[in-house]
Amino acid sequence: MTQQEAEAKIGSLTKKINEHNYQYYVLDNPQISDYEFDALLNELIFLEDAFPLLKLPDSPTQRVGGAVSKGFSTVKHVNPMLSLANTYSEEELKDFDNRTKNELAKKELYFTDIEYVCELKYDGVAISLIYENGLLQQAITRGDGVQGDDVTANVKTIRSIPLRLRGDFPNKLEVRGEIFMPHDSFYALNEEKELLGDAKFANPRNAASGSLKLQNSAEVAKRNLDCFLYFVYLDSPVYETHYESITALKKWGFKVSPHIEICKDMQAVFDFITIWESKRKALPFDIDGIVIKVNRYSLQDLLGFTAKNPRWAIAYKYKAERVCTPLLDISYQVGRTGVITPVANLMPVLLGGTMVKRASLHNADFMQEMDIRIGDNVYVEKGGEIIPKIVGVEMTERQIDAQSIQFISHCPECNTELVRNEGEAAYYCPNFRDCPPQIKGKLEHFISRKAMNIEGLGEGKIDILFEKGLVRTIADFYRLKYSDLFGLQKKHINELDGKERLVSFKEATAVNLLKAVEQSKSVPFERVLFALGIRHVGENSAKKIAFHFKNMDALINAKSEELVALEDVGEKIAESILAYFKDEDNVQIINDLRHYGLQFQVQEDNNKTVSEKLKGMNFLVSGTFSSPERRKEIEQLIEKHGGLRSSSVSKNLSFIVAGENMGPSKLEKAQQLGIPIISEEDFLGMIAKENE
Repeated sequence: MTQQEAEAKIGSLTKKINEHNYQYYVLDNPQISDYEFDALLNELIFLEDAFPLLKLPDSPTQRVGGAVSKGFSTVKHVNPMLSLANTYSEEELKDFDNRTKNELAKKELYFTDIEYVCELKYDGVAISLIYENGLLQQAITRGDGVQGDDVTANVKTIRSIPLRLRGDFPNKLEVRGEIFMPHDSFYALNEEKELLGDAKFANPRNAASGSLKLQNSAEVAKRNLDCFLYFVYLDSPVYETHYESITALKKWGFKVSPHIEICKDMQAVFDFITIWESKRKALPFDIDGIVIKVNRYSLQDLLGFTAKNPRWAIAYKYKAERVCTPLLDISYQVGRTGVITPVANLMPVLLGGTMVKRASLHNADFMQEMDIRIGDNVYVEKGGEIIPKIVGVEMTERQIDAQSIQFISHCPECNTELVRNEGEAAYYCPNFRDCPPQIKGKLEHFISRKAMNIEGLGEGKIDILFEKGLVRTIADFYRLKYSDLFGLQKKHINELDGKERLVSFKEATAVNLLKAVEQSKSVPFERVLFALGIRHVGENSAKKIAFHFKNMDALINAKSEELVALEDVGEKIAESILAYFKDEDNVQIINDLRHYGLQFQVQEDNNKTVSEKLKGMNFLVSGTFSSPERRKEIEQLIEKHGGLRSSSVSKNLSFIVAGENMGPSKLEKAQQLGIPIISEEDFLGMIAKENE
């Protein structure tokens, strides 16, 4: 085949495959079989390999991925990506409507009713797509709203996003939408992760966010991400309304949700919200509310923006779903520190798209306050739409002979008598040397992401290593050899769904684990200290302790008064640290880890304080941000400017830095305590100000 013939054939195949992609992924109207489609794609791949200079910029072969990046460059948004104000009540929506009318009345525009557009609020990752002359040039995440990450190579693998536009499109435009993971793809991904022994994603939103940040676009292509587009920026206005622009997006080849409606008044808005509160359960993807926008662009321009949000749009968030189901019995779990957690075993019930069978009962005090009994019908919610929790008992249906529940007196695993320290809510098992769940819990804590971050060891694989006697202490991870691992296998019953699966160490699994163990030797001292699992020493206190004492030897020789004097340490943590280092077995483990090359000294750069602008202030970072890395950056900024971090809502908080989807329970408690809730932009403004 000549180059001229190849060029014509490549052009023809590209056009044909792009059309089939559009029919299948955008219109849900496949025209050919998967086999026929793959044959066309393979022919194109063959020709592009033979004539690489002829590959077109919108080649369908880019959908397969393959580019590997070492990081994502940061790009400033031409138009800031602001977040929407949230509400949970119809009264607040009426207030929004009245504010909108009053603001327009100031400009001598009077309305009895304003036309709104209602759309589903997709629970995914916001994205900005830049097109020039009909070709996709750049895909940028929200980031901090001012700038985001360039994830173009990964976004090109999403087949519902056009690489080349159709019809009569503008030369330059920016389109915004939400990348999400459909339920089917999410369940398949988590099942695969479970088989590999990897940590599963908590929900489809986290899975979509994590997938977009993968370094290898070929891996992203396997995740089957999808995207709905819902907003367009043009250099010069072409349409008078938002709804007309959305209609145009469909003509240009974008995937737009069919569930969009023009509402002539607020009653129509309320009707739309009510309809979708029940219908959302049948959707093949997650939504967490409804977005309401003023339809006419001229009115949007007059209303303008606040520092954080557009005045012409608001998001109505659905409250956490609640169901009622019988309590069958109570079991007890032993944590890595020996704490005993009661767990409610429930009649399986569908909640938020997943089947819920269990929920935490926290501790004996909680059980007593709830006066919960076997056979009770209990109300269950998902905290932050993720974790099931019991929030009440239906007393009117309680059986007459229902008996109060007595908390267990002995460990359910090793039969050691439980103890309860004065001032603590939890009972715990003191047999930390020989109680299997405590040993395995310490091992799992040590390898966790915020500790040593040793990947590839899910719960099933820890069980194998423990039962085979290969790993009994955290130092044993560094004694593992390939010959120990290869070929190990065991049937493992998953606690969540009760299904039995075969967990095994294949060649790649063994090699990757040993590599991850070796890489963990560079983890900084403050994380090593946290990884040791000293009772009451959390991530934040481990940092403060490490940065104060600088090295492990100084900490081992520390006196009680020196520990207590540290901010946020106190007597309880000090006693726990002293007890840990008095134990000869623990000291031996420390010496073993030192021998294997772990970091037992602070790298000074990690402890560099930029300013004391936030001194005396206590912050909680809550909700989802552009990425897990971004959340970590905010937490580091708090500490670098002298602030303190908290992990829960309490009266001691100074501010909550809130991202998207802050948990309703946290929000409600913060409002009750009168704690100021600020955005990421507000926080960055605080540390940007000169010291007063």
